[in-house]
Amino acid sequence: MFTLTALVDLLESSGKKVTDKEQHTFTNLPASGLLNGKVAIITGASRGIGAASARIFAASGAKVVLAARDEDATAALAKDILSTGGQAVAVPTDVGDPPSVERLVQRALDVYGRLDAAFNNAGDGHMPTPLADIKVEDFERAVRVNLTGVFLSMKYEIPAMLRSGGGAIVNMSSTAGLNGVKGIAGYVAGKHGIIGLTKTAALDYAQLNIRVNAIAPGPILIHRLKQLKSRDQVASAVPMRRIGEPEEVAYTAAWLCSEQASFITGATIPIDGGRLAGIA
Repeated sequence: MFTLTALVDLLESSGKKVTDKEQHTFTNLPASGLLNGKVAIITGASRGIGAASARIFAASGAKVVLAARDEDATAALAKDILSTGGQAVAVPTDVGDPPSVERLVQRALDVYGRLDAAFNNAGDGHMPTPLADIKVEDFERAVRVNLTGVFLSMKYEIPAMLRSGGGAIVNMSSTAGLNGVKGIAGYVAGKHGIIGLTKTAALDYAQLNIRVNAIAPGPILIHRLKQLKSRDQVASAVPMRRIGEPEEVAYTAAWLCSEQASFITGATIPIDGGRLAGIA
């Protein structure tokens, strides 16, 4: 499926200082056929994990419907996927707005005639702030995008999947959806709520051939972490002593949407280098 090449070996036991040079690179990504014939929506597709997922879903044979507020970025990504032989369409979407999400799903049906999979990846947060000092509008924005956005996405995706005979949904949570994190109450509340929504939806539709799972990434090398001058402290808190790559999240989401994960529903899969396992 994919090749991970370590740039350096970790020698933590010998006292070597941990740096983020240990990042893994992805090479030789052939179309796997894992999602051949499937139509998949990916929200938050303009950058980071969403953009990586769009490429990997397309390389795995899916026709991808790319949703994000950044119309230019998703249009450019769709054009790039088309240029490499994939199938993609970009749809400007605000996941917190019901008519916008309804239009997204209808666009998928209009263009490709069905919906088989969805990766509800869009998210938002606020600057670290003690709970009592968080502005109400900042808290509401985090919940609107993270929790309400996933609810609305599933609300409109599920009927479309039922008309196609079933499907698979992956919702983006976080390790912050499984543990408390100081200073980001809105984000934590939203991500915890996503796990509850995922379990409930999985039970509601288990007998109707729709599987619903969540993933819970730890530190992943996307725009926020890339802005840090030094990421050594972040990497040192991970048992594997490195930061994850967007592709590592994307491959997990693609697999959960595939028939290879056909008996998995209601689960939350950590992608965190061992952080939730304990202290190492």
